[in-house]
Amino acid sequence: MRVLFVCLGNICRSPTAEALARARGLACDSAGTAGWHVGKPPYAPMQVAARTRGIEMSDLRARQLVARDFDRFDLILVMDAENAADAEALRPPGNTTPLRLLTEYGGAGGAVPDPYYTRDFDGALDLIERCVAALAEELCA
Repeated sequence: MRVLFVCLGNICRSPTAEALARARGLACDSAGTAGWHVGKPPYAPMQVAARTRGIEMSDLRARQLVARDFDRFDLILVMDAENAADAEALRPPGNTTPLRLLTEYGGAGGAVPDPYYTRDFDGALDLIERCVAALAEELCA
């Protein structure tokens, strides 16, 4: 199963989820609903927080979500309701690829707060790690 993680700029939350999911052997990618950071690496403070936990993501580069992603992936996981609405606006007619909040996994509920704005990189990492672990467990069961 191919999973796509989506956040706003693809520099904090979704690349973190991608790096964690890849470490668990999942086929995945990440994208942002906005194109401000296309081609740039994950946000430096997010990389520092991740690296302290042994998570390396410096090789990742931001890209923008496109309509064909709905055909390329089996599951699209977004970080918040705004990401969900923006992603749904790109869904091709008739496409049925499931689009869910990442927090539906691991019983977290709600959104993954954006550490670019909250500055709580460790809190975001904690939540993303818990959700990705639950996702991997479900997909590999």
